[in-house]
Amino acid sequence: MLLTRVDSGLDGVVVADTAMSEVDGEAGRLIVRGHAIEELTATRGFEGVAALLWEGYAEGGGDETTVREGLAAARVKTFVEVPKLLAATRGLNPVEALRVGIGMLPDSAKTPHHFLVCGAMPVFLAALLNAEKSMAPIAPDPSLSTAQDLLRMIRGQRAGTVFEKALDTYLATITDHGFNASTFTARVVASTHAGLISSVLAALCALKGPLHGGAPGPVLDMLDEIGEVSRAEAWFDDAFAKGTTLMGFGHRIYKVRDPRADVLKDAVAKLPATAGRLAYASAVEQGAIAALRRHKPGRPLDTNVEYYTALLLEALEIPRSAFTALFAVGRTAGWCAHIFEQEKGGRIIRPQSNYVGPRPA
Repeated sequence: MLLTRVDSGLDGVVVADTAMSEVDGEAGRLIVRGHAIEELTATRGFEGVAALLWEGYAEGGGDETTVREGLAAARVKTFVEVPKLLAATRGLNPVEALRVGIGMLPDSAKTPHHFLVCGAMPVFLAALLNAEKSMAPIAPDPSLSTAQDLLRMIRGQRAGTVFEKALDTYLATITDHGFNASTFTARVVASTHAGLISSVLAALCALKGPLHGGAPGPVLDMLDEIGEVSRAEAWFDDAFAKGTTLMGFGHRIYKVRDPRADVLKDAVAKLPATAGRLAYASAVEQGAIAALRRHKPGRPLDTNVEYYTALLLEALEIPRSAFTALFAVGRTAGWCAHIFEQEKGGRIIRPQSNYVGPRPA
């Protein structure tokens, strides 16, 4: 017998209490452990946000220095796995290859698992991107932060401070965001006590789906196809006539502008040689919003995090094929926090379903 009927996709259903983050879609506000995302990213980098999320739950929680040192040591430790990873992932895209890499991490490792997996992600991604360019993997430098070292391993040398800061801001901005599909997947698996590595692997598999983690690359494809601002209105009208989805706009939760969009737009504005591209993208953005108002009146669709993510990662010279994988580098810290919270106080997640099939005669 059906006890409670809910909408497909669990819209509006509260499944747990959490101290990690609150997404207020009506007000356009994101709070991470008591801090507005705008204030948080202005005062803390990626390691600082990870320390905040893990506070009270895991080693390094509340101590940014311990987190930075723990992640640096884990990068060094996991670099020895790179030859095996590259041999096993020829022909795979970066997310598929990261899936293999996480699956190689042992549940029995002495290194705390949250450090291990969060340290492995940038090392594996950099090695995979270098392999695509027929370059040898570059060993991590434990004296650097995650963002600094990731850019160095990708480029072969230190990037300028402004570029490192931009990547650090990005990783901090996207670390946690409520019970999205991948985070909820991590909590479902964690609720069975399968362990942190398995839970993170499941979350990555959920992120791989194009409805969750695949939008930043197509934003750039859209901007490239429009070409110039004067063509934007006609392009949008044609897109709506064909039923094309506008990438970088609309969000399942936000009914107004995604607050992360402005954080990342500000980060792009600080990068050299981006003024022209940013001005063009800003003008196209306004054209897209106007087109949404014309073609979808009454629907609250606005700019989401993916729009300016695309410009930021383009400016950092990250290949479009790696955008989702790079997102996972930052979000893994948030997945770990939710796994800790689920393991500490949650029961196994086992919802009911409404049977609509045939019954015995």
